[in-house]
Amino acid sequence: MSSKWETLDEVDLKILEILKRDGRKSFVEIGKMLGLSEGAVRRRVKLMQEKGIIRRFTVEIAMDAVVNAVSFIFFEKSEHSRELLQRIAEIDSVEKVYELTGRIDAIALISARNISELNRCIDEIRRLEGVKATETAVILRVVK
Repeated sequence: MSSKWETLDEVDLKILEILKRDGRKSFVEIGKMLGLSEGAVRRRVKLMQEKGIIRRFTVEIAMDAVVNAVSFIFFEKSEHSRELLQRIAEIDSVEKVYELTGRIDAIALISARNISELNRCIDEIRRLEGVKATETAVILRVVK
């Protein structure tokens, strides 16, 4: 079985890089950058959406407009980790959840409007059945 990424060519990868830097870039602009028609870019993006490679277009808020944090999450047991990961992902302010190898079971990337909202989010994670502990670090600066 081949990976959906194996079906991408160099042009698809360039389109993805452009959209990662600026998700509002128009298909016309992308086409001009790559020597393609607007329709060709539109078809490629639509196909990547259908394959699940592009899942959504989003907005990245300036770091100084929100409180960003990483919460390291430790589970009681790993038997029901999928369900627990999903429940964490559904909490407001949780941007992404990653399951990990090693002693830390998961990390949650949190983007809150203020410290109170961050505390509410962490408390909500801690109250979930199956969560043993959390350790949270506030992100002070992003280099890239």
